[in-house]
Formats: sequence, C-alpha cells, structure tokens
Amino acid sequence: MRQASQTEARKKDTREKIRLGGLIAKAGLRYEKRALLLGLLIDGANRIRADEKERGRLLAIGEKAFVNDPD
Repeated sequence: MRQASQTEARKKDTREKIRLGGLIAKAGLRYEKRALLLGLLIDGANRIRADEKERGRLLAIGEKAFVNDPD
C-alpha cells in the first residue's frame, strides 16, 4: 500500500514538472539558460509580493495567453 502511494506521488510530481516546463515553452523561453529563467522567476516572485498592481498586470497577461487553451 505504501509503495503504491509513493508511486502515485511520484507520478503526480512528474506531471506537475512537465506542465511547468510547458509554461516555459509557451512563454517562448525554451532555449534560454536556466540561470536566466530562475532569475526571471525570482524577480517576478519579488514583484508580485511587493506590488498588487504588478500582480494584476502579470495575471492579465497570463490569462490572455491561455484564452485559446483547452486546459
């Protein structure tokens, strides 16, 4: 039972990582260096924590990009 639970948890984690990688590709950043991607994410995280207007602006951009996605 425990092994089945661990296997399911690993599968869920793998699916999540694949989806997150898909976001990088959708943003057009597939071929950027990992350090740059991490820098963008850290900077973005700091911005949305510090400024609610910036959070809303970035959310609107993301929602617009997902308009035609079936998921």
